Amino acid sequence: MLHPPKNFKARPTTDFAKESLFNILNNNFDFSEVKALDLFSGTGSISYELASRGCPEIICIELNFNHLSFIKKTIQELHFTQIKAFRADTFKFLKTCNTSFDFIFADPPYDLNNIEIIPDIIFERNLLNTNGWLIIEHGAKTSFVNHPRFKEHRNYGSVNFSIFESYKIEG
Repeated sequence: MLHPPKNFKARPTTDFAKESLFNILNNNFDFSEVKALDLFSGTGSISYELASRGCPEIICIELNFNHLSFIKKTIQELHFTQIKAFRADTFKFLKTCNTSFDFIFADPPYDLNNIEIIPDIIFERNLLNTNGWLIIEHGAKTSFVNHPRFKEHRNYGSVNFSIFESYKIEG
């Protein structure tokens, strides 16, 4: 159980939503072969879940210094050497990243300006490997159903997940 400090501003993914999310992922990925990116990491709980399932390489991006300090402390306490955590603005990171991933999870603040361009940046920059998934956690007011790479939407109470898939475009 994670116990972030009282002054923590992140909104952690609910346990119910996280459990449901990982049930979906377990049926679609062999975690021992997944290279993952966790954006807007908050408490880092998604990265810890990935690591505990054998994911060999996880990059964790968080802008807030206090949140990143908590993540780094927790990584050490849990001995998760496969997680590398960095302090960065997610949008700037995505625009300069030159690595691709099998799974990208983004949990931005629900009221974030430009939340809708996150999938565009990821697909334009080819940051997702073929058959890889991008999952964005968002509030009820946001919809990605018209995005060309949109796969499906899942709702767990106040938590919404939009799933996007990278596939090879024939032609």
